[in-house]
Amino acid sequence: MSSLPACRQVEQKTLYLLLTINYQLKTKTMSYKEFIDKTKPEFDKAFKFLESEMAKIRTSRATPALIEDIEVDCFGSKFSLKQLAAISSPQSNQLIIQPWDTSYIEPIEKAISQSGLGMSSAVDKNLIRLSLPLLTEEYRNNLVKVLNEKAEDTRQVMRRQREESWNKIQAAQKEKKLTEDDKFKGKEELQKLIDEYSDKIKNLIEKKKGEVM
Repeated sequence: MSSLPACRQVEQKTLYLLLTINYQLKTKTMSYKEFIDKTKPEFDKAFKFLESEMAKIRTSRATPALIEDIEVDCFGSKFSLKQLAAISSPQSNQLIIQPWDTSYIEPIEKAISQSGLGMSSAVDKNLIRLSLPLLTEEYRNNLVKVLNEKAEDTRQVMRRQREESWNKIQAAQKEKKLTEDDKFKGKEELQKLIDEYSDKIKNLIEKKKGEVM
């Protein structure tokens, strides 16, 4: 019987400890940097996607990136062109495709003709030579519009990411998990991210326009 109070004391201490841990978890403070660290990779992802889209757009010089992701139907399966062949650009208006196997030549030619890029192809032994038509003024102007549209799409993605992060920061501050000071620091850092990536997008688009015009 004398051990009962001791057991109760252990139970009370355990309960107190659990309540304390639960309280600490609920009131745990956060740093605005946690939100910034989660947002920046999303900005990176959007920017890298834009870079990959820019690489696919034809400029005054032919590049392997223009065709390497064309889908080829080969023996009942679909592959990107770069999985089936080596691609090089010996001249500004010419691309050479060297398939890993000669059996790939016919399906590759078919995929190129259906790509809508307007290239003329010629088989030369184990190679496929592609000639690109000259860029017209109308095509160049339309291309500039496409570049601007893709840039704006990327900016909108980043704005949405910033808005989501800002909403999370405000919610954390209301729940007392973030201080008022950190809330505004987070807002400032989010704007800095927007400004940083806006400059990156601008520089990328201007460079691409220079290649087109």
